Amino acid sequence: MSAITGQALAARPAVSPRRSRRRRRDLAGLLYVAPALALVLFVLPLGMTVWMSLHNWPLLGLPRWIGLANYKALWNDKAFWRSLGFTAHYTLFATIGLLGTGLALALFAQGTGRVVALYRTAFFLPVVIGFASASLLWAWLANVDSGLFPALFEALGLTSGRVNILATFDPAFWSVTVMVVWKMAGFYMVILMSGLQAIPADYTEAARIDGASALQRFRHITLPLIRRPFALALVLCVSGSMLAFDQFYIILAGGPQNQTVTAVYWIFNTSFVSFRLGYGAALSMVLLVILVALSVVQMWLLRDKEEAR
Repeated sequence: MSAITGQALAARPAVSPRRSRRRRRDLAGLLYVAPALALVLFVLPLGMTVWMSLHNWPLLGLPRWIGLANYKALWNDKAFWRSLGFTAHYTLFATIGLLGTGLALALFAQGTGRVVALYRTAFFLPVVIGFASASLLWAWLANVDSGLFPALFEALGLTSGRVNILATFDPAFWSVTVMVVWKMAGFYMVILMSGLQAIPADYTEAARIDGASALQRFRHITLPLIRRPFALALVLCVSGSMLAFDQFYIILAGGPQNQTVTAVYWIFNTSFVSFRLGYGAALSMVLLVILVALSVVQMWLLRDKEEAR
């Protein structure tokens, strides 16, 4: 079993000369446009955000230089740290749900045939729905007066009468998390399926002949060979969850009792409700640093140890 695993990890598909030339040409084109793209899409917005964070920047009127005062005030902002804690709590459960469901769907729909193609389409369809539209749909389904969920729970005997599932923290939190998993699991299914389909059938067939169980094949062959797409999916999932806003703003409006205010939600309130644009920029920079650190740690933990040597 270990020999098969070593062979699976060491083998790499050969790259044809034509594909190699195409990659070099594409890379050259990207290198030509990279400076302009980086300047317009990243450097200028980032520089402007840093500059704003060093000012008392009202919505109307002239900004006033205050140096690092916004960052000093941030340490005593209990509301921001509370929102960051809730964001981490949501990110943990959303990531587990999204990657677990995405991997299960990828394993289920990795075959061939019209029925499998139909399943893939059905699983991916919610992804094309905008987050705002999906959130509005979910808010209507959970409405205590006209929604489907309260009536369904009452009919199944889970509740005595119609209950507003968005009125208390736990049902509201899990309702939004289930909505996100329903909407985005198909996206991570596609990423993980690309890794599953790249695994040569000879490896799993040889392991099956050697008597390896399905769990052993999954653990020693499938998981090591989908490390790269899994790392990509993990980084995207954590980053997207840390930046959650639409679903909590539209479905819950931060409720109940401001218990579901995410970090981005708090930055939005600070910048565009309280009109403290400079302080909101400082909060954004702190969140950016946290996201970069999380991404670096995840990529380091999931790096290919054989190639790193």
